[in-house]
Amino acid sequence: MASSPGELAVVLHTHMPYVEGFGTWPFGEEWLWEATATSYLPLLDVLARAPVTLSLTPVLCDQLEAPGAIGRCVEFLREIRPASHALDLEQFAGDAALVAELRRSEAEYAAAADAIAGLGDRFLAALGEHATWTSSATHAVLPLICTDAGLALQLQTGIGAHRRRFGDWHGGFWLPECAHAPWLHEALEDAGVRATCVELTSRFGRGDPRHLHPLQTDDGPVLWPIDRELIDLVWGAAGYPSRAPYRSYDRLTERHHRIWANDGAPYDPARADEQVRADAAEWVARVRARVAGGGVCVCAFDTELFGHWWYEGVRWLHAVLDAAAEQGLALTTLDDALERHAAAPAPAGVRPSSWGEHGDLRTWSAPRVADFAWRMRTAELGLLATGARPSDRALRELLALQASDWAFIAYRDWAGEYPEQRAAGHAEALTRALRGDARLAPRVRNLAPALSGWEG
Repeated sequence: MASSPGELAVVLHTHMPYVEGFGTWPFGEEWLWEATATSYLPLLDVLARAPVTLSLTPVLCDQLEAPGAIGRCVEFLREIRPASHALDLEQFAGDAALVAELRRSEAEYAAAADAIAGLGDRFLAALGEHATWTSSATHAVLPLICTDAGLALQLQTGIGAHRRRFGDWHGGFWLPECAHAPWLHEALEDAGVRATCVELTSRFGRGDPRHLHPLQTDDGPVLWPIDRELIDLVWGAAGYPSRAPYRSYDRLTERHHRIWANDGAPYDPARADEQVRADAAEWVARVRARVAGGGVCVCAFDTELFGHWWYEGVRWLHAVLDAAAEQGLALTTLDDALERHAAAPAPAGVRPSSWGEHGDLRTWSAPRVADFAWRMRTAELGLLATGARPSDRALRELLALQASDWAFIAYRDWAGEYPEQRAAGHAEALTRALRGDARLAPRVRNLAPALSGWEG
């Protein structure tokens, strides 16, 4: 089969909210340990096989780098998960198929624990070896930041953290939530950002060939449009993870194990593997047709979709690599593609956009979550109004408050009062830090250990 003239760029944006020391199951640290075992660890094999554009958010790295973090992860996998499996095994003792799946799940957690323990403090470095893109310090929705000082704090702290940990950086930057606005360009340029991804589906329309080419802005970085049409085959409501043989994410045992397929049958790995191969071959064929006339199909995903949310997702990525080789579809990183593909002028008059609901910023600023946006902006303006450089503690609480996660989780109604408690807690701690409250704990754990950029 002849090779396609175009290319596929898989972009994996790797991020978890700052949960180090903030609660346990299901929305505290153990959420991070689950993602580490089921997504980040198996992803290492994919990254070793093919060119993938990997971004790691600084806030995720802060947590994986924190003293004792990997040890607590291994402890969770070796103590909590075996105990929870034992209880479920007792409950389902009369069902041979479900017992077999619980035993298999138990063995996977044990193997993950051994692998993570073997890497130890080198775990983050193993991921970072493949990470060419970074992001803002705490995954803030940058168009909602209201001052130059606040924007510089997010950008420079995040970029500085990447350089400190991983060395060279060539300007690849993931805009959190793919949230873009033209007024960011100058600040991105000043921070050294060379290229980023944007969601322009509402501007160009689905399937438009303009999504396949980089766009050069007048006063800032190159914009890579993501290809919503191809992304939704995987990530849409009726995407591949919803297929009948795949393991159900929503149906849980009492101890939060997943042992059923989407169609309600006991989970069958062999049946799921057959579906994985078929879906990967279909997707590669669709991408190949998309770039038959040239260009780059940019398909960006949250890394945690693969393995953590979609159990078979990492296996699907491996199958995509196999299918791409069989069908003659070339893969590329965005950094490499930028050297080969000339950028067209970016369109004028682009409105703020994101990959959130309806392609705008409502997921983080609509009436149901307006309190999160106002709280964040009020705190930022309050710090600037002091006229002096705030304490490091106050700046770290601002960074924590600016994280996109709290409004996002509240908008989706995923975690009860947890996001409101987290945002309100950081706002209160910021106020106490400004007052010099001696009773305030001395630090925000390992969040943003090296601050940079605030010049209020």
